[in-house]
Amino acid sequence: MIDKNSPLPIYYQIQEMIRKKIDTGQWQPGDMLPSERIFSEDFDVSRMTVRQAVTELAKEGVLQREKGKGTFVAEPKIEQPLQGLTSFTEDMKARGLKPGSALVQYQLRKAPKKVAEALQTSTDTQVYEIKRVRMADDVPMAYETTFINKEIAGDLPEDVENRSIYSFLEQEKNLKIGGGEQTFEASLANTEEAENLAIEEGAPVLLIQRATYLEDGTPLEYVKSAYRGDRYKFTINMPR
Repeated sequence: MIDKNSPLPIYYQIQEMIRKKIDTGQWQPGDMLPSERIFSEDFDVSRMTVRQAVTELAKEGVLQREKGKGTFVAEPKIEQPLQGLTSFTEDMKARGLKPGSALVQYQLRKAPKKVAEALQTSTDTQVYEIKRVRMADDVPMAYETTFINKEIAGDLPEDVENRSIYSFLEQEKNLKIGGGEQTFEASLANTEEAENLAIEEGAPVLLIQRATYLEDGTPLEYVKSAYRGDRYKFTINMPR
């Protein structure tokens, strides 16, 4: 029920009522919410007030609006802690999800300037360029472009869709991966990212760039990934 005498804003009360129904399982991911008109009549409030509550939850990723269809309970986001260097495959398995990939492109080429700088090599160096759509339980989560220095990694198999490249390099090539450096920034999906992630162009994505090094500090890999903002979030433990 809505308490119009409460110091809490009415939109916030509606927002928390919706959240409670989701948290308690009354409304499941994929369920469509009642229309703004129904909410407005049920609570005897303006549709603008209802819209504000729904908008706030959509910003949080709790709800998802689909143009011409309605507002739905969003799928919960996958949470990845930023502790240690792991592969996407390892992350998904650790969460009880089925990892998968769709290979978009696999080629051997000269290193682009930015890649050469990240790998501390020249633009004449041969690198593998591997583009994959990374999935969890068959749902696209990230669009990933990986560059690996061929001089360091040697020959790589082309069947890289559903296997961890890190595991292959460590187990088959006996390379010891020491760690990496990552940067994060908010971005909007470009045409290529949107098509491969099944989202609208301009939808929010989290852009991640990572340089990976062997134990002796030798640069091995440069990765650029676009993670869906509506399905993925990162957490970090920050002890004082």
